[in-house]
Amino acid sequence: MEYKETMTFLDEEGNKVQFEPIAEIFLEEIKYLILAPTEEKDKDEDAFVFRVDVEDEKEVLNLVDDDAEFEKVKKEYKNLLYNKE
Repeated sequence: MEYKETMTFLDEEGNKVQFEPIAEIFLEEIKYLILAPTEEKDKDEDAFVFRVDVEDEKEVLNLVDDDAEFEKVKKEYKNLLYNKE
């Protein structure tokens, strides 16, 4: 899957919300995307973590809502940020 500069999703109320990719993380051969809202009204929200799953031979983004899985991705992202050489 090729990631554009912004991605559009629908929120719980059916409103379009645009996100920009912040990072691509690989953990145990699973790909994750960290996305952040682009609009000012949504900037109060932190970034969101999506797991990239393959369904019917297509990549599908699924929001990570498991706390343990989220923490693993968050830890790896911090490692990437602070351990650059």
